Amino acid sequence: MTTVLGATRSHDDDGGSVTPGGPETGRRRGPRLPGDLVAALLGAGLVVAASLVGWADIHEGQKILVGWPPLLADWLPHFSPGGITAVLVALLVALAGPAVAARMRWGPLLGLAYVASAGWTLGLALIDGYQVGVINRLTTPTEYLVEVARFPGLGPFLETFAGRIVGMTPGTLVTHASGHPPLATIFYVWVADLFGPGGEPAGLATLLLGASAPVAVAVAVGSLGGLRARRGEFGLPTETVTAGRDVARRYLPFGVLFPGAVWVGVSADGMFAAVFAWGVAFLALGAVRRGVLGAVLCLLGGVVLGGALFLSYGLVTGGLVPIVVAILVRRWSPLIAGAVGAAVVVGLFAWGGFWWLDGYDQVQLRYYQVGEYGLLRPYDYWVWGNLAAFALTIGPAAFAGVRRLAWWPRRAPLAVVLLVGAVLVAVTAADVSGLSKAEVERIWLPFATWTVLACAMLPPRSARWWLLVQAAVAIAVNSLLLTTW
Repeated sequence: MTTVLGATRSHDDDGGSVTPGGPETGRRRGPRLPGDLVAALLGAGLVVAASLVGWADIHEGQKILVGWPPLLADWLPHFSPGGITAVLVALLVALAGPAVAARMRWGPLLGLAYVASAGWTLGLALIDGYQVGVINRLTTPTEYLVEVARFPGLGPFLETFAGRIVGMTPGTLVTHASGHPPLATIFYVWVADLFGPGGEPAGLATLLLGASAPVAVAVAVGSLGGLRARRGEFGLPTETVTAGRDVARRYLPFGVLFPGAVWVGVSADGMFAAVFAWGVAFLALGAVRRGVLGAVLCLLGGVVLGGALFLSYGLVTGGLVPIVVAILVRRWSPLIAGAVGAAVVVGLFAWGGFWWLDGYDQVQLRYYQVGEYGLLRPYDYWVWGNLAAFALTIGPAAFAGVRRLAWWPRRAPLAVVLLVGAVLVAVTAADVSGLSKAEVERIWLPFATWTVLACAMLPPRSARWWLLVQAAVAIAVNSLLLTTW
């Protein structure tokens, strides 16, 4: 309760207020939906609209080219016994997660968060059964493992890679290998060399690495979130910025129960998301430190981020995130050190025979070749249908969190405002480009993991309910639809 000119003003969780002087003196108002719920319902409405319009377009003969718009999936209600794991993890994290995250020591908390994230991701995959949900995901004729089986050696692979991207040419790479830079395929070559060939090692390696993304986000925010803006800088007074680890603790339960984990287990893009997140985390850890250790961590962050560029061409739009790190620490030296690390990766690939820009040019040619989905899928539907698929990836709670960031940026930690803003700009750029038409529920996982950071802004007393909603969305999607990943 606060006093404004002698009148009592009651503030609700929504940041709004009731009439000064209480209900006896003010004009009576009817009940209204809290703003957070409205934001979540708008996200749900976007999904429903995309589904209805997509089905209407399909019935009219348009090539939407997904089984259940806006997702690449088919209607097939199912639930294997292993899926009980997801239900149990969801209940434990939703009911106890916020309290545990608030009280547990930082190091053990990060370890526990990883175990919970891996359990949640695996549990969702087990809804389809271990064979279908884990082993078979990466063994289809369009996946990387096809190229692993015929890998000619690193030198010849890199030297001929760009020339084999465009379709209808001798030795054309399969769809996923051709649509991504060579490190994506090389990763699975390494997995096969270390753990054996086949879908099981590849699927488990992808899932276990992908599940670490929430921990990386928490590490980055824990480092950066406590930095204070100078009074008036970015329009944010110093007293509005809370301690970084407090923000990360509020985020972690939401990061664990990430609805996009449906596609983290098992798609290569889930692994890409983790690599990108760890690159930012290392850069952030180095940026807040001085001296040799700080420089080494920034350099390492740059190397990892450079590696991410050779996993997915689309991650170039995430370049704003490292810039945000430099803005937050008010020094450009971390960004310069990171750029040096990334340049080393680019140089090594160029020395090996692959130039990133050549690959990107060839991918655009293949994307619009006759018969390819990029040419057939209608831009006017997918330019907004993509956002509906993204809505299912981030979940309703993220809509409520983003709404709070947009309405009251002065109340939010500067790191959260800038990091979430940067990834939303990246999503917008990827969407408008037309190079992501459908399948963004997996393609945009590297950005979705950071968007969920906005959930840290939700009121603590409602966190458990939002966590249950997030989990329910993921379990419903994975149980009612048979997803491709």
